[in-house]
Amino acid sequence: MSTTANATFSVVQWDEKPYHEQAGEGKTTRAHVIYRYEGDLVGESTVEYLMHYPEAGDATYVGLQRFVGTLAGKTGSFVLKHNGTANQTDISDSIEVVAGSATGELAGLRGSGKIALSGHAESYPFVFEYEFV
Repeated sequence: MSTTANATFSVVQWDEKPYHEQAGEGKTTRAHVIYRYEGDLVGESTVEYLMHYPEAGDATYVGLQRFVGTLAGKTGSFVLKHNGTANQTDISDSIEVVAGSATGELAGLRGSGKIALSGHAESYPFVFEYEFV
């Protein structure tokens, strides 16, 4: 039976650099990002995103994020994989815990969620369904 974690996250650092650019193809970038979490998740995470911005339309991205901190009072770390799209104001992202990545009191963690954001803010909601197996 899964449990719902409710938290907020804020961007501490966003460092994005071109990976490949060519006329007519758009550009591909690599972003190193640090997030801070509060709520049922408390801690920080580091994410490495690969993003493709086409000449027209939404950007597509994938990423791996390592969270270190507490989830519902249990301490440890885990890795999330991201698969999403973004435009100037909206983000749609599916996340999932990478199997076997959780450590410490979070060992055995399994979970997933969807992130749908619109606009820019100081912090954003993060809802995550999880269980321990």
